[in-house]
Amino acid sequence: MLTFDRLTKRFKGNTAVDAVSLTFPKPAMIGIIGASGAGKSTLLRMVNRLSDATEGHVLFEGQDVTALRGGARRAWQGQCAMIFQQFNLVPRMDVVSNVLHGTLNRRSTLATMFNLYPREDIHRAIDILDRLGIAAQAPKRAEALSGGQQQRVAIARALMQDPKIILADEPIASLDPMNAQIVMDALRRIHDEDGRMVIANLHTLDTARRYCDRVIGMREGRVVFDGTPAQLTTGVARDIYGADAGFSEAATSTSIEALDDAGAMLRPAQAAI
Repeated sequence: MLTFDRLTKRFKGNTAVDAVSLTFPKPAMIGIIGASGAGKSTLLRMVNRLSDATEGHVLFEGQDVTALRGGARRAWQGQCAMIFQQFNLVPRMDVVSNVLHGTLNRRSTLATMFNLYPREDIHRAIDILDRLGIAAQAPKRAEALSGGQQQRVAIARALMQDPKIILADEPIASLDPMNAQIVMDALRRIHDEDGRMVIANLHTLDTARRYCDRVIGMREGRVVFDGTPAQLTTGVARDIYGADAGFSEAATSTSIEALDDAGAMLRPAQAAI
């Protein structure tokens, strides 16, 4: 279904993604992990065609995505929706209008200029917001919502595109543990209920293990791990992150319980200061 064939990206002599070859034969929930600068975001941007590959190919259902230009490229970006860490909403615009922006790739220039939407699209946008538990926020400005609510609006906007693939670039990096779980639950549910492929860049191991069917580990632009969540041991994680024996998963966990445990370990030391 989706194949990366020696996908490579160089920036002024520096290799950000180095000959990555992966095949995803069917829709799945896939997590990509690795330290900052490992090439995770650059990889997703090449898949979505926000960035062009230096070498290699992205193939989807037999089509060479890296060769698409003009309208064909925009059509692909409609099938391959992108969710960003910083939400990328229009802050002073109401929530439902932000969601309706997911239809821009199939609307006329005139309709876009005058903010005209078919009634059925408006109803569908509200239905998607309801599915994500935030329909009551539809008339509010996006800037009035919490970070977790804004990320769900961004997910709703992606669903308005009716994509085959959803790419999520660090979707919970700026969220507290409770909202992180709500957002990841939503992405997992979208995969399970809709059969869409979801590929998410993640920065915590517990999240990858809990939500993903397959985990890809990247280090210095290369894939150094490709396996199941059960195979993602602490030792494997040390190799992915280039860490020593002092590496602690709890320090980067999004689990409320793990964070509580970490806090309990810190408190006695703090009390002695």
